[in-house]
Amino acid sequence: MPVLTIDGRRIGYDDSGGPGTPVVLLHGFPLDRGVWDEQMPALGAMRVIRVDLRGCGESEPSDGPALMEVLAADVAGVLDALQVERAALAGHSIGGYVALAFFRMFAERASGLALVASHVAEDAGANPNADPAQRELAAGRNALARRLETEGSMDAVIESYLPRYFAPRVYGDRPELVERARAMMARQNPGGCAQLVRGMQQRLDSHDLLEDIDVPALVIAGGADSYLDARTLRETASAIRGAEFVLLEDVGHLPQWEAPERTADALAAFAQRVHG
Repeated sequence: MPVLTIDGRRIGYDDSGGPGTPVVLLHGFPLDRGVWDEQMPALGAMRVIRVDLRGCGESEPSDGPALMEVLAADVAGVLDALQVERAALAGHSIGGYVALAFFRMFAERASGLALVASHVAEDAGANPNADPAQRELAAGRNALARRLETEGSMDAVIESYLPRYFAPRVYGDRPELVERARAMMARQNPGGCAQLVRGMQQRLDSHDLLEDIDVPALVIAGGADSYLDARTLRETASAIRGAEFVLLEDVGHLPQWEAPERTADALAAFAQRVHG
């Protein structure tokens, strides 16, 4: 599988190749770039670059907190190595935070921005008015990072995330998706994921970026997402000029697997807007 050395660190990626402005797909936590497999056929006519965040997939872990700005710089390094000047970015969950950081740092290189089950708020630990689900998640981050490092396995993340990652109906109706997610989570680097947790704690609030986004934009929300309120994501889309909002009513935090075709169609339409 292809890897690049970016600033002395191995970063896993794949590139479908071809002409035109690429779409960069950034996965969520604690997953890897394989989470987008089912969307690839719908994007087949376009150039798609998928990147593993530090500590996930084939990418080496960070030495300290994996700040969103550091991860965005990794993405820029991949694009540099591939001689890509501009790209549209689509980020799921933490991947959305990275896409926002990329836009803040390299706005001139961003030709589109899509948030998939992701939001623009800072970590709830720094915001007493945050949504209760986000406050609960933030409150456990330090303990989660410590367990990942001391236990040397992904069990703590699986215990915390897996029971809430999907819409409630999935656990009874589609247990194969749950086991597939468990397997993907289990193969990530525990120490690297601890540093991703710490990086998420330190992310910036990105509400200030919304009025500056002047490229095609997309926000995908799951109506049954236990982490994010779809109404909040609708408000985010409303604050971006010309953004499209897609609500997947019966879907939780992993629309790529829960509603693969609808997610793929939304991303394909977004990519078409990027290409004009």
